[in-house]
Amino acid sequence: MGLAVIRRLVGRLRTEPRGDDVGSVMLLTIGYAMLAIVTVLVCVDATSLYVQQKRLDSLADAAALAGADAFSLELVDGQPTAALRPADVRAGALALLAAVATDAVLVEAEAPDGRSARVTVAGTWHPPVFTLFVPAGVALEATATSRTALR
Repeated sequence: MGLAVIRRLVGRLRTEPRGDDVGSVMLLTIGYAMLAIVTVLVCVDATSLYVQQKRLDSLADAAALAGADAFSLELVDGQPTAALRPADVRAGALALLAAVATDAVLVEAEAPDGRSARVTVAGTWHPPVFTLFVPAGVALEATATSRTALR
C-alpha cells in the first residue's frame, strides 16, 4: 500500500506544471551568456595589455643596445677603451625610436658607469575592445640596460 501512494505522488509531480518556474531557465541562460561575453572581452583586453608591455620591453632593449653602440674609443694608459657618454646614449636611443616610428617616448637615457647604457621608454596602452571593467588607457614604462662589448 505504501508503494502505490508513492507512485501516485510521483505521477502527479510529473504531470502537474509548476507555475513559479516557468522562464527561470531563460533568465539563467541570458545571465550566464552575458557573464561569458564580459569575461571574453576582459581577456582580450588583458592579452592586448600584455602584448603591448612586451613590445615596449623589446623597444627598450633595442634602444639600450643602440645607445650602447654609440661608444667612442679613448686611449687610457696607452690602452684603447670604450667610453660611453649620456649624450651619445640619448642620441642613439632617439635615432632608433625615430626609425621604428612608434608612439613610445624616451623618458631617460644614461650611462651610469661609462660602459653601460640604461634607457627608459614609455607609452600608453588603449584597449582594443571597450568594456566598463577596463580603463580607457594605461601608462606603460620599460627600462633596459646594455653594455658595450669593448672594455
